[in-house]
Amino acid sequence: MELTRRNLGKLAVVTGATAAAGTAAGYAVSRPADAAATWKTTGTAVPALASFDNQMKAFMQARGVTGGQLAVTYKGRLVLARGYSTSTALAVQPTSLFRIASLSKSFTAAAIVKLVQDGKLDLATPVANILDITPASGLTRDPRWSKITLWKVLQHLGGWDRDVSGDPNWKDATISRTLGVPMELRSADVIKYVAGQKLDFDPGTKYAYSNFGYTLAGRVIEKVSGLSYEDYIQQKLLTPLKIKRMSQGWSIAKHTGETSYDSQYSGPTVLDMSGKTVPAAYGSFSMRIQDANGGWIASAPDLVRWAKMFDAPSSVLNSTSLSRFWSKPSTGVNSGGSYYGLGWHVRPVTTGGTGRNTWHTGSMPGTFTILVRTYNGMSWAALFNRRDDASGKSYGDIDAALWTAAGAVKSWPTNDLFPQYFS
Repeated sequence: MELTRRNLGKLAVVTGATAAAGTAAGYAVSRPADAAATWKTTGTAVPALASFDNQMKAFMQARGVTGGQLAVTYKGRLVLARGYSTSTALAVQPTSLFRIASLSKSFTAAAIVKLVQDGKLDLATPVANILDITPASGLTRDPRWSKITLWKVLQHLGGWDRDVSGDPNWKDATISRTLGVPMELRSADVIKYVAGQKLDFDPGTKYAYSNFGYTLAGRVIEKVSGLSYEDYIQQKLLTPLKIKRMSQGWSIAKHTGETSYDSQYSGPTVLDMSGKTVPAAYGSFSMRIQDANGGWIASAPDLVRWAKMFDAPSSVLNSTSLSRFWSKPSTGVNSGGSYYGLGWHVRPVTTGGTGRNTWHTGSMPGTFTILVRTYNGMSWAALFNRRDDASGKSYGDIDAALWTAAGAVKSWPTNDLFPQYFS
């Protein structure tokens, strides 16, 4: 659930991931005409950072996006938190909640690393040694499952390639028919279905972005911790950071403070067996089975608060644990040096400084998100209530736009908004 290309530090990086699922044949496109925007902007304006406001507004207006949100940090301080809306039905606040899609993966990876830190897991353990990977009656499990370790799952080396066999987290109807179970599916149904399918490649020999791998990781967290996936993340990771707004999202209902999503598509519901046509953002996919790979809702300040945790050891994750996130995989390193670590894309920086840029994007019907950490002490999160697959305008452009905004800052302010939003 993310895009294929993004510019980090004005350098295009191919990650190997394909465009998000949810745009397959069967969705009917319904796009409102773009119009001149009448802006409602919330949060404190910071004149020195006006370039970020300008880039967000230009990006949203060009694509007809009605709701967006941005948070920016500099040297560990939250210097900007803004909400943007053009619809009379929306008033996006800096604390409004958005589905963050695949940005959820960094939380899942961190939970696994935390369990390793606490001596409850080993990343070299095969997943099938922890979970019951039993296929449906009459089907046989691929023997190569014994090679699928937690390292391989988190680095997308597990053996599943959605370009070859499809993304099982978006194959609800197929799984329902194959297993003879009703929709809405549960994660256990998805695992049982995949357990009976042949792997697409030998584990560890190829990088192929896999939502399903993170579904497995979520179940490992539950099995080892004895808590639900959501409870473990909130208790062990979010609460120590004073992040209180985040939650698992719902397929139709909204949490208090959650934004509305702009569906350009319609498709058949996967929440029951009725086959009725629904707006794509509300029922054409199940948030329940997206939980560990793309199910969280958050605000942009929450996400940059989370990103700050990776800057230095803390009571949550020690230095050994932090180093694991940037571990280079056995394969899948791109020509520019970028690769997928644990829940983050990574690009080492060797010109203009040293260190690394790390990032992730998220994308599903009604949502596009991006979170970036830079080698030189900046981070930003931008969230949108619309994914515009039909216009031909690349959502990857927001990454370049925000780097441009950062480059236009003449003097970074000394303010810190973190105490305002986290207490």
